[in-house]
Amino acid sequence: YIVHPPGGVVGGDELRVDVGVAAGAHALLTTPAATKFYRSDGRVARQLQRIKVDGIMEWLPQESIFHRGASVRSATRIDLSCGARFIGWEIPCLGLPARREAFDAGSLALDLELWLEGQPLLVDRLRIDGHVVARAAACDLAGHHAIGTLLAYPADAGTLAMVRSASVSDCQLAATVVDGVLMCRVLAAQAEHARRALVAVWQLLRPAMLDCEMTLPRIWAT
Repeated sequence: YIVHPPGGVVGGDELRVDVGVAAGAHALLTTPAATKFYRSDGRVARQLQRIKVDGIMEWLPQESIFHRGASVRSATRIDLSCGARFIGWEIPCLGLPARREAFDAGSLALDLELWLEGQPLLVDRLRIDGHVVARAAACDLAGHHAIGTLLAYPADAGTLAMVRSASVSDCQLAATVVDGVLMCRVLAAQAEHARRALVAVWQLLRPAMLDCEMTLPRIWAT
């Protein structure tokens, strides 16, 4: 478990996570609760996460909640070697929808990258400005507040068909496979709905891709 003792991130904080999984090793990393990024006084909160995988890695942090007025720059890079296997997700939540607190001020720069032997398989850049009202448009987030992204490698057409058979509700889910990478996107009104959908996908992928029985981390039940 990755634990951040203060319980939240404020402007001026800089967090760095470096993870290495050696060949023959299997690690599952998660967090005991949501990560909260609070309103900024003008300073930027920075988070850099670097994951190097030679074995098997499951990267399953709970959601990141961005409060109104947060200013955040977050970058996650996963470097895979040949023979590595990976399943991971990230779930940004904009504002506090259950309290009707919108993310209508602040700015987010959220980067997610997946590399194989020094070659990019996916480079994703998400930029959100709280003052922009276009998020309500159908061509944008269609008014949703939670965005889930799940990546899995190596994947094929059979993996994609399995994921598309997942039973999910209260969200929109789409999946594709490009260059051996399964990518799932989820849009939901709340982070709980997005996380529930990605857990359902993970429950299908884990036995098939990692040859492991499906067991939820106990910390999720606390």
